[in-house]
Amino acid sequence: MDLIEFIPPLLEGAFITIQLTIIALFIGLVIGLILALFRLSDSIILKALSTFYISAFRGTPLLVQLMIIYFALPQIGLKFTAFQSALIGLSLNEGSYMAEIFRGGIQSVPKGQTEGAKSIGMNNAKAFQRIILPQAIKISLPPMGNSAIILLKNTSLAAVITVGELMHRGELLADVTFRTLEIYIMVAVIYWILHYPLTLLVRYLENRNRGADNI
Repeated sequence: MDLIEFIPPLLEGAFITIQLTIIALFIGLVIGLILALFRLSDSIILKALSTFYISAFRGTPLLVQLMIIYFALPQIGLKFTAFQSALIGLSLNEGSYMAEIFRGGIQSVPKGQTEGAKSIGMNNAKAFQRIILPQAIKISLPPMGNSAIILLKNTSLAAVITVGELMHRGELLADVTFRTLEIYIMVAVIYWILHYPLTLLVRYLENRNRGADNI
């Protein structure tokens, strides 16, 4: 079996990897923003809930979280497909990291911006939506990009629960053909190709923010 014959199934797996990354990143961004707002709120309950969530998901291995969702939750009647389980686990985990990124970005915006918005008649909600959040997102973009790169690589853990993404396709091919070295090198190269544009984007955003700070 020539190496060229391994490419189509690996590319099919890469497509699933990209799907998992994009969807989990989007959901993680939404969860992260909500958690960040809870963490910065004056409500003791919301602050405690968000702090516990972030601590729980950042403090336990993603692999364990995936195993709980796919293998343990069915015991209490919550059953998901392998893809759904991976998506839920990756999204919830990513949300805990995005929460801290958003929180750092929001807190980095000078307080004078809020005071200035209030002085022209904006309430807290409008000031946050029009003044604080856009600046916080701009500040947060580079670390968001880094988190997206980590998320892309973390999708390989979904192979453990039999999601047919890139890593799992590589494992199946290696088991059938016994050409382990070539296949895993190809898998590594495809991961590198997938992550490289994100790396360039993060570098660009970091340089742009650095240039803006020097103005």
